[in-house]
Amino acid sequence: MYRALIVEDDAVAAATLCDYLARFGAEKDVRFANEVLVSAVELLDGQHPADIIFLDIGLPGINGMEAAWIIRKTDEVTPIVFVTDLAQYAVRGYSVDALDFMVKPVRYEDFALRMGRALRVMARNDAATVSLPTASGLRIIALRDVIFVEILKHDLYWHVAGEPEPLRMRGSLKAAEEQLGPERFCRIAAGYVVNMGHVTRVSAALVTMSDGTELTIARSRKAEAMAAFSRYAGGSI
Repeated sequence: MYRALIVEDDAVAAATLCDYLARFGAEKDVRFANEVLVSAVELLDGQHPADIIFLDIGLPGINGMEAAWIIRKTDEVTPIVFVTDLAQYAVRGYSVDALDFMVKPVRYEDFALRMGRALRVMARNDAATVSLPTASGLRIIALRDVIFVEILKHDLYWHVAGEPEPLRMRGSLKAAEEQLGPERFCRIAAGYVVNMGHVTRVSAALVTMSDGTELTIARSRKAEAMAAFSRYAGGSI
């Protein structure tokens, strides 16, 4: 599942993009979780992780081009697609490494053609890896395959999809959390960091992972964890 962030103050234009994403996803067998924001201020608060950003330029206050400049100071990889009626800004879009530019009103055929390229970029980004110095040697693991990481005493246990046993190594959970990053991983307790993409169920005090493991959400982290799950799933929790 890819998270699509649509930053658009025109409700009709935003709804059109959501419809196009649903149609494209059905055609390509890809799932999108959509989140719509109406201003760049919301976009820049750091609370809306995304795999692709559809960004209108003519936004109130901070415009889309200014927002893209700010984003690129800390994020050089998330694809940005400008969707606007201000066609004269197309050339400037490349200065912030925009993936593409769509002029309103966007036709679905044009959208699908450009999304083919975007999908390849997102798939490449999704191939990010982490290096783990285990007792049996260095292992290179795709981030998407990490189900969760737990700490027992001073040892980390990395539960990885396809691995019959957890990968064990020395280290701190805080260091592992920083290594994994906040976009898809969430600390739910003192002893666990989970991959939100592998969470299959969330209840009042438990999360169920894709391997069937049930983990307890610490009371002190519940609000933060639930907010993170909701953002990741596009506000559906």
